[in-house]
Amino acid sequence: MTKNVLVPVDGSPLSHEALRHALREFPDASITVLHVVDLFEPSYGAYPDFDTSYEPLMGSEEWYERAEEISERLLEEASEIAADHDREVDTASEIGDPKRIIVDYADEEDVDQIVLGAHGRTEGERPVYGSIAEIVARRASVPVTLVR
Repeated sequence: MTKNVLVPVDGSPLSHEALRHALREFPDASITVLHVVDLFEPSYGAYPDFDTSYEPLMGSEEWYERAEEISERLLEEASEIAADHDREVDTASEIGDPKRIIVDYADEEDVDQIVLGAHGRTEGERPVYGSIAEIVARRASVPVTLVR
């Protein structure tokens, strides 16, 4: 029985669909929504309305403020999606390499299942997913559901 589900989000429509999928498919599980701020692309996948003509230096106060603002908005959206399904979710935010942090978080927090949005295409006969989804699927010690 799946008790703890992790849904990483980046603000993309696919990550929102992954959350909706988790809410539908795991009605009795506790769901944690995780946003990982990529060290090199703090707004990756989220909010094209953020002004990108000026990127504050990584590690600066402005960089952390911007990263926190993006995370807060994403996690608020996730909570609203859960509320639309009459559910609540736990939320968490981390800074670092999303591929590593998602896998580590799942191990450290006793997660039973990861549900992740994945851009998919085919290369010959083999499906190819985005680098984050593919690496998480290969390295996670728990089942990973990729939603396309």
